[in-house]
Amino acid sequence: MTDENKFPPEKNFPAGYVPPKVWTWDSASGGTFASINRPIAGPTHDKELPVGKHPLQLYSLGTPNGVKVTIMLEELLAAGHAGADYDAWLIKIGDGDQFGSGFVDVNPNSKIPAMMDHAPKGGGDPVRLFESASIMFYLAEKFGAFLPTDIRARAETMNWLFWQMGSAPFLGGGFGHFYVYAPMKIEYAINRYAMEVKRQMDVLDRHLAKNEYMAGKDYTIADMAIWPWYGRLAASGAYEDAGDFLEVDKYEHVQRWRKAIGERPAAQRGSMVNRTFGEPAKQLHERHDASDFELKTQDKVSGQ
Repeated sequence: MTDENKFPPEKNFPAGYVPPKVWTWDSASGGTFASINRPIAGPTHDKELPVGKHPLQLYSLGTPNGVKVTIMLEELLAAGHAGADYDAWLIKIGDGDQFGSGFVDVNPNSKIPAMMDHAPKGGGDPVRLFESASIMFYLAEKFGAFLPTDIRARAETMNWLFWQMGSAPFLGGGFGHFYVYAPMKIEYAINRYAMEVKRQMDVLDRHLAKNEYMAGKDYTIADMAIWPWYGRLAASGAYEDAGDFLEVDKYEHVQRWRKAIGERPAAQRGSMVNRTFGEPAKQLHERHDASDFELKTQDKVSGQ
């Protein structure tokens, strides 16, 4: 059977579409976030990254992937790890900051978050860090916190940390994109990814029915990684009316878990850092000192 018989062009979407022999990039076809994507890597312009007063320099944005790291940093500080103090610089991905030469030097993949540790264990040259799970694992090992030493609990923590890394693209780049951001509604795509996200929520719900946190009784980097994605969805705070569409209230154990983490002051502070949307009082575009949460939120900076 030829492709034309298997996939008659008139039934494609849009009707008549046939994939070309060689794909070419059309920057206008990517929907809401088309401007931040391109088919090549590397910098588009020269721009050095700023460096603040702390050894840990974070370059990020308050998306779920960025929030994972700022929650962890705030949790480390709350646990008494003074060496975890940090500067968080805003990377405006809509403006292409992630394609500046300085950012690309830290993360050749041009995605937030990225971090530099200017005082690594053992001294020596600064350490660059990219990919949120890599940053969290590095910080957990550096400070000896939120990563169990018991072999079974440690393995479970890592299982769920990497579950999140593998699963969230289906939630964000899959469901979220086609449900909200794509330039057209495609029934097949929405159904495909809605099914997968509901399956993921069921995975979490069944696990949390038997466990207080993702790795058991202890709060770990796995919880900090999963909560910004799936806790936000469970709170109906993601992708417009997706909470109703996916019936998130049905996942009672996920709801219990997301509320417990949401009540943690460090999680609340971490959720504010590099945030550029929502209530101005909950936006802290840059963070350089603990006092910034009181003095430099966007409502105070803009006089609202």
